[in-house]
Amino acid sequence: MMNIAPKFIKIADLIEGYSNDAETGVKGYGGKLDIRPPYQREFRYDIKQQQAVINTILSGYPLNIMYWSVAEDGNYEMIDGQQRTLSICEFYTHGFNIEDKDRGTLYFSTLTNEEKNKFLNYELTIYFCEGTDKDKLDWFRVINIAGEKLLDQELLNAVYTGPFVTDARRHFSKNGCPAYKLGADFLNGSAIEQAYLSTILKWAARHDGIAKVDDYMAQHQFDPNANKLWAYFVSIITWIRSTFPKYRREMKGLDWGAMFDEFGEGVYDTDVLEKQIHDLMEDDEIMKKSGIYRYVLSEDLRDLSFRTFDKKQKREAYERQKGICVHCGKHFELEEMEADHITPWKDGGTTVAENCQMLCRNCNRIKGGK
Repeated sequence: MMNIAPKFIKIADLIEGYSNDAETGVKGYGGKLDIRPPYQREFRYDIKQQQAVINTILSGYPLNIMYWSVAEDGNYEMIDGQQRTLSICEFYTHGFNIEDKDRGTLYFSTLTNEEKNKFLNYELTIYFCEGTDKDKLDWFRVINIAGEKLLDQELLNAVYTGPFVTDARRHFSKNGCPAYKLGADFLNGSAIEQAYLSTILKWAARHDGIAKVDDYMAQHQFDPNANKLWAYFVSIITWIRSTFPKYRREMKGLDWGAMFDEFGEGVYDTDVLEKQIHDLMEDDEIMKKSGIYRYVLSEDLRDLSFRTFDKKQKREAYERQKGICVHCGKHFELEEMEADHITPWKDGGTTVAENCQMLCRNCNRIKGGK
């Protein structure tokens, strides 16, 4: 059961001993407050949001309640309020400025003495929370629903906090992180929003035969580091670059982990692959160009998405056949039939009226192996 008690902390006390260091973390309140514990998100407020926090304080308006957890050693961890806290501390240390309609750009040092005192003596409402780790993490989930909603990966980071997550975030979850430098061209989303970490964890879990990412994280929670995860990622990116040396925008965001697991041991002529890719990219019949990369390895037509016949072409073929399925010879209504290429794409067939035939749904699925 959580024990929650409200207290009032002056900004002057909060910013005492403030430090923001990549190695030692983010500290405040005389070094006693861990502003960014392992389960917290990276700082994401934009400049307007940061300025709004400072303007709220200087106007004397109340900021939303913040929550700190009380550790056994008497120190504290930020549960909720990290982004407001960082805005306060960064403004004090000249990390950004505010704009005044009469005075223009203002930093903390250029405020009037009255404004400085108002800022430093402003009292923040902090709820001090004591309980088990599970209590704190459950509370962390609840209170963030009302704020900026946590991403699924952030919740998993919270539940499975430990040396593995801490090291994995160092590789995959920070601006300019190693994963960004090595493989940003092949990954969707951004590192700071946990997209890179989420992606590699899904790939690694599947590689190890684990269905759920949270089960994978639970198994590795107390690993001393994420070296194995990083090595797997490096192997994937190295394989991509060696197999497909010419980069195209269609390569971004593919399920490279699955392709590496299935085809990574194969030996391929990269010149032949590139010629195939080039020709397929120019083929107007192929609508899903990103599927080309798996197709040149798998030779499975299901990896490609082809241009479809339009309503006019379907109607013309239906009338030409008098509603008779060319395979089973039975009559069907138009809406009970599907268009099919007479000459398949792999044999040079194109999506033109002369190459359209109508099959009943069952025959079309049997023909397509669906």
